[in-house]
Amino acid sequence: MFTTRPTLQGTFGMVSSTHWLASQSAMAVLEDGGNAFDAAVAAGFVLHVVEPHLNGPAGEVPIILAPEGEEVRVLCGQGCAPAGATVAHYRSLGLELVPGTGPLAAAVPGAFDAWMLLLRDHGTKPLADVLKYAIGYAEDGHAPVERVGETVETVRELFETEWPSSAEVYLPGGVPPRPGELFRNPALAATWRRLLAEAESAAADGSRVALIEAAREVWRGGFVAEALVRQAGRPTMDTSGERHVGTLSADDLRGWSASYEDPVTYDWNGWTLCKAGGWSQGPAFLQQFALLPRNIAELPAYGSAEYVHLLVEGCKLAMADREAWYGDAGEDVPVRELLSVEYNALRRRLVGDKASYRLRPGAPGGRTPRLSAHADAVASGETAGNDTWGGTAAAGAGEPTVAGDGGTRGDTCHIDIVDRWGNMLSATPSGGWLQSNPVVPELGFPLGTRLQMAWLEEGLPNSLTPGRRPRTTLSPSLALKDGVPVLAFGTPGGDQQDQWQVHFFLGVALRDAVRGGPDLQGAIDAPNWHTESFPGSFHPRGMHPGSLAVESRTDPEVVDELRRRGHDVVVGGAWSEGRLCAVARDPRSGVLSAAANARGMQGYAVGR
Repeated sequence: MFTTRPTLQGTFGMVSSTHWLASQSAMAVLEDGGNAFDAAVAAGFVLHVVEPHLNGPAGEVPIILAPEGEEVRVLCGQGCAPAGATVAHYRSLGLELVPGTGPLAAAVPGAFDAWMLLLRDHGTKPLADVLKYAIGYAEDGHAPVERVGETVETVRELFETEWPSSAEVYLPGGVPPRPGELFRNPALAATWRRLLAEAESAAADGSRVALIEAAREVWRGGFVAEALVRQAGRPTMDTSGERHVGTLSADDLRGWSASYEDPVTYDWNGWTLCKAGGWSQGPAFLQQFALLPRNIAELPAYGSAEYVHLLVEGCKLAMADREAWYGDAGEDVPVRELLSVEYNALRRRLVGDKASYRLRPGAPGGRTPRLSAHADAVASGETAGNDTWGGTAAAGAGEPTVAGDGGTRGDTCHIDIVDRWGNMLSATPSGGWLQSNPVVPELGFPLGTRLQMAWLEEGLPNSLTPGRRPRTTLSPSLALKDGVPVLAFGTPGGDQQDQWQVHFFLGVALRDAVRGGPDLQGAIDAPNWHTESFPGSFHPRGMHPGSLAVESRTDPEVVDELRRRGHDVVVGGAWSEGRLCAVARDPRSGVLSAAANARGMQGYAVGR
């Protein structure tokens, strides 16, 4: 079949990310003798510089890693709610939802510490060696992609009237970043140089690990922490139309660290699919596979209307369960029951020939599902926020994603890497966007806004609760075949991540191989779609029942049949759905593969 690019193949190392400079920086680390984990840290920090509208150091990153010969692990870089972030406090301010921007939406920053733990525990390179690429692009400049300047224009008035520290970085002389002209962030470069210098001075023995530990201390207890807390305490205009201060404190920063945990897994037709737990969106991906026919031969023809209908209706059921059951609530999140054969046999019966317009969470283990009052309201059309397709979100609110009409509002970031030794990793950095909070003047980057995903209602798995992680949409993936890691993949896209990834993975698993390896590029390039038939995860948290956005490359006969089945189909741009990345390794031959999405015109795979 026609593809936009070849599926790359080689034996030394493969990198795929959402920006070519991050991909090539990671490849440079591999060429310099580093492993996949060293390379991922370098790429992650470069993404903070070149995709500042999509992620930043004070954001978050879940990572799924498979060190060669070891068990698959999840490294959680999702920070928790600060001690002062209670439902009662936010309600006392007259809020019904956590604002989509501003310091009230800021969780404890998680990305930096997660990258540090990855480098400390699984990398081989000194911190300065992996940070030098980001420092160089921030200090000497890079030619920004168009979306950076376009994003700045959407928040120009806010920057010029309310967030002057952001205007200083992103509107110097009143001019936003422009393609073909060097854009610099000297404050960010200075932050990393100072952090390295202070870490070097504080490291007891000067070893690689000691320097990383010292850098972590500078972040959570030194000048970085002090600047973040000062910023959180500044009254800041947010999506509520009011100025608020945040709740982030020095104790919050000092008391949190990234952590490791086991992945949630599901076995499907010889594959073992690995995701982060119920504090993430990840299990919704697994639920969609649990809802598919147990016999792979019973699946409808790939890309047919029946196939799309089956996947969309399964997605609606999984996302309804996400709304009722997911969160950082320990045993109250019944992931095992949600993936059980018995539960999915019952849920599968709900998929009929016609599109469903209802939000239908299940009752795993006989439990009674409970939706937030807001989710109930938007599902029944009782609130003005029930249709996000028209762009009702305030400028800067929420995670950039793809609108229901197929128009692009941006994305987040993604990185997949496999090296010559067989180490494999999938990571989805996000949050801390330039449009989320004012730039911290002393640091050159803003706080994040992930708390907007938690509900201001007590007693829910995803209620705003001090010390708990807000349920995130970030959802990297890793797949094993016969117990061996063979495929790492993921995509930006908020609520769409675990819709686009299902179709991608089926494209790899069901379609013919190319040149003896998986046709990763073909699976990425295949026309994709998404639905918003459930409450959105980002402010203003609306939904569009029965919605289905498809790319214009979709067969018109398929579109007609989907409409006949009752789907509210909107045909978007030819390349409007998804920004997938993927790498693979054949354990028998050692051949490595990689591919990247052409949508957005900035994702690239490299390797040899």
